[in-house]
Amino acid sequence: MVLARNGQIKIGVVAPSNRINPAVQEGILKLVAGIDPQSRPDIWFHPQCFASSGHFAGTDALRAQAFLDVANDDSFDVLWFGRGGYGSFRLIEAVLAGLRPAAGNKIYLGYSDAGAMLGALYGAGIGRLAHGPMPADLNRSGGAAAVRRALAFLVDGNAAALEPSVAPGTPTAAFNLTILSHLIGTPYLPDLSGHVLMLEEVAEAMYRIDRALGQVASTPALRQVAGIRLGRCGDIPANDPEFGRSEDEVVRYWCERSGIPYLGPADIGHDIDNKVVPFGTWRP
Repeated sequence: MVLARNGQIKIGVVAPSNRINPAVQEGILKLVAGIDPQSRPDIWFHPQCFASSGHFAGTDALRAQAFLDVANDDSFDVLWFGRGGYGSFRLIEAVLAGLRPAAGNKIYLGYSDAGAMLGALYGAGIGRLAHGPMPADLNRSGGAAAVRRALAFLVDGNAAALEPSVAPGTPTAAFNLTILSHLIGTPYLPDLSGHVLMLEEVAEAMYRIDRALGQVASTPALRQVAGIRLGRCGDIPANDPEFGRSEDEVVRYWCERSGIPYLGPADIGHDIDNKVVPFGTWRP
């Protein structure tokens, strides 16, 4: 892990998508206050996290600048995505153009909509990236466990925070299924050849899950992955008529049809049990 020069991890929280409820900041800082001072991280929430511009946590320009404020500041060791929603994709072009060398020395952690930016950063070879819990997970019942897991990974590099199948020497990546499908055909789809690709989804009907898996499995570049693991697909709305196949059956169908090995389940999802998946090869 990357450590701050004074021995204390400094984490900057930004919100490239939707705004964060100020109560989340209060809850995170209260949770951190209970950590032993020797390993307690210094967490700073960018004021942009609480801005509002329609659907987003401030204008595109404000959100991009906040991201760059933390990414380009050498005093921060981690850029932590505050929450998901939608909005990261709108910032990729401006962020990539504005990054400076300090951005390459950081850990970037988030999931859901954050996957668009994580994928673009991974493709550009910038930083150490991971799919994992965010501050807004504190809003979930029992969400403190997810936040503690993220901090254990960031502060101590704790292997217990990782998705169980992650192993040194095996490159991995994880995405929300819809977010990954929307990167296809753009310059921001990273090269995932040889990676174990883990996917999860939330609040999408089965026909949409099937369609997105078909798009992923039919993309020539993504057929070069070492295999697919499917995480949890939560809050699936009713399909009319009934789709007739489960998410497990659908992923097996598309993997068999495309020749991509199906490697089984992944312990990731939009829930408090969401585990950390590094992008690339994990180094203890």
